[in-house]
Amino acid sequence: MTSTQSHSIVTASLRALLALTLVATLLAAPARADDPPPADSTTTDAPAADVAPAPVTDAAVTTDAPAGLTSTVSVGPNSRLTAVRKVRLTERSHNVMRSGPGDAYSIVGLFAKGTEFVVVTKSGDWFGVRLSTTETGWIHSSLCKEFDDLSDLEWRPNPKLYSRTGSFVLNGYAGAYAFDRKSNSLVLGGRLGYYIFDRLQFEGGVSWTHISRPAEIVESLFDLSLEAEKFHMLFYNLNFTLELLPGRQMVPFVTGGVGSNIMQGDTETAYNMGAGTMLFLSKRTAMRWEVRDYRFKSGAENARVSNDNVEFSLGTFYLF
Repeated sequence: MTSTQSHSIVTASLRALLALTLVATLLAAPARADDPPPADSTTTDAPAADVAPAPVTDAAVTTDAPAGLTSTVSVGPNSRLTAVRKVRLTERSHNVMRSGPGDAYSIVGLFAKGTEFVVVTKSGDWFGVRLSTTETGWIHSSLCKEFDDLSDLEWRPNPKLYSRTGSFVLNGYAGAYAFDRKSNSLVLGGRLGYYIFDRLQFEGGVSWTHISRPAEIVESLFDLSLEAEKFHMLFYNLNFTLELLPGRQMVPFVTGGVGSNIMQGDTETAYNMGAGTMLFLSKRTAMRWEVRDYRFKSGAENARVSNDNVEFSLGTFYLF
């Protein structure tokens, strides 16, 4: 065998081997998704390809409720499921809706049988319902049917929250009184107040002090004399007190009013202003300290002088 013949045999063998390798590769490759199935193949149920899941949108999902009624559930992409409690009017053709949980409250409207409302609160036998985005009303439970159990909506007042409006206040105090900045004496007094609002108080008070002024030069008709003064002074006033931070344990306030001073047989009109702090020890009791300036005129008609009388006091505060 010549070299030319040997070379031809090797070349033919390599071509045959390459052809076999190509055939084996084609047989082992998976079928493509877009290749049509064979005509005689049997189709089976399979999930559809390239089907995107439906997006979650805000919607109302209906849940089962008694007596064929439905209750909606609010669904949002970023919120948890929250039940919307509702009632339906079932008794009369025209049902009265009131402004509060009781028959004494004013009527806010008449609604026909079958009308549905979203419940926002509950007080006893009354449901507080939403009439619109800005209005609410109250309906008695005998006039409507609950979609769900609404016992968890029962309104209960917070025992830590209370109002002082309409309450009376009794205040007794003692302190120091400076008459015209020249005489220091003891002062005793008391006040009775009334809360018009939680932060505004109207009060009337009466106080007593004994003035002891040092000797001063007093001019008479013919000569000069050195005289000292000692006398009792009774003064009363009507004031308004405004609490700056109501509802706290320590409450600062400002106060002011008008009144009269009775001394040496004369009555002088006065006005006062001051500030202080109340420290509540309980809901009904507190300590109260303040500084107050009483301003009035005194003296003979041709020699009237203005007096600034500063009072420092510490007292008790009882609310009832």
